[in-house]
Amino acid sequence: MKVLHTMGAFRFVEKGILDNGMPDYRLQEQDYYNRKWFDVYLFDNQMQCLLAMEDQEYPKWLTGKPCYIKDSVSRIN
Repeated sequence: MKVLHTMGAFRFVEKGILDNGMPDYRLQEQDYYNRKWFDVYLFDNQMQCLLAMEDQEYPKWLTGKPCYIKDSVSRIN
């Protein structure tokens, strides 16, 4: 397993090769209590993994955590 990037409680790893010959990219999250890493999302392809590494909110969205929170609220008439 090769660690590509670590961002807070998330890390991006390449875990071998899939049956179709493409790399197996995964998003892992660190457990709060025992500090072990576990898979939370399996990426479809390399581009999706790269996007998640660039956008800090995207891994949160993939794992169902609050993300893309807007700072201001406007009233709609």
